Amino acid sequence: MLIRTLSALECTKLLTANRVGHLACAKDGQPYVVPFYYAHADNHLYAFSMPGKKVDWMRANPLVCVQVDERGQGRAWRSVVVDGVYEELPDRIGYKVQRDHAWSVLSKHIDWWEPGALKPVTPPVSDSTPHVFFRIIIKQASGREAKE
Repeated sequence: MLIRTLSALECTKLLTANRVGHLACAKDGQPYVVPFYYAHADNHLYAFSMPGKKVDWMRANPLVCVQVDERGQGRAWRSVVVDGVYEELPDRIGYKVQRDHAWSVLSKHIDWWEPGALKPVTPPVSDSTPHVFFRIIIKQASGREAKE
């Protein structure tokens, strides 16, 4: 097996080509990792969610990490790790341009809203629960690839 480091351009291409990653955040020294849907544009990962644990934790500590990978044939794989900063894009004055841009980037993908809008709760989340648009500002990205 051969392992090599991905170039910055290869990392960007992998982030752009994929839609699901693993988002890691931490609060009070406890890490928390969840899968999340995102769209990559202009050195940011844009996402949408309902309020919950990950949003609460990222509000408390905006330093996050994202891992995105692709499986190849056999034991081959490619992976990118992003060190970033959470930035919420609230529905208020001062954030309209960024929030509209997030909407534009995310809405290029079919059913972009569905994973972030659903929660495993009973009864269903009410229509009045505010949804959260956010982006991860990419501070650093690195990647590796394994081939047979």
